Amino acid sequence: MSSTTGQKSDSACGDASPHRETLNIVLVEPEIPPNTGNIARLCAAIDANLHLVGNLGFKLTDRYLRRAGLDYWEYVTVIRHESVDGFFESVPGDRLFLFSKKGSRSYAQAEYRAADYLIFGSETRGLPAQILGKYPERIVVIPILSTHVRSLNLSSAVAVAAYEALRQMGFERPRLG
Repeated sequence: MSSTTGQKSDSACGDASPHRETLNIVLVEPEIPPNTGNIARLCAAIDANLHLVGNLGFKLTDRYLRRAGLDYWEYVTVIRHESVDGFFESVPGDRLFLFSKKGSRSYAQAEYRAADYLIFGSETRGLPAQILGKYPERIVVIPILSTHVRSLNLSSAVAVAAYEALRQMGFERPRLG
């Protein structure tokens, strides 16, 4: 795992620069290690940066986190941000997409570009109200058609959003190797 806090940090692997023109998947205070591990594997598959922001509900050495990411951790650039406020102060506000069930605009209506930030809240609390209040025009929702389901699993939501962004950016290319 390549891990940074702006620069290289405690557990480093991988060769990607966290500032390259690629999609950024952002998890704000994730709580469930296997979800984050699955998302890390997705980031390896699509060559996206993974930002872990604020208090984590696990340690980066958690065996369930590692197991879910399988042997792909060396291909993931993980950027660790200790502070939620610090993260939002360091990124361009016009390229943020905040995913929340409180949104009114569909994620499919957003126009994505390389280096955008797809931001997701914790599994039980979602994104903090003060963040949603600061960027109301940047909130998007993944529609849930059934009244029996409150929310999608975090790793499922990230996959839906990431592949829509890639689709819009023309991601189709032959698989190498």
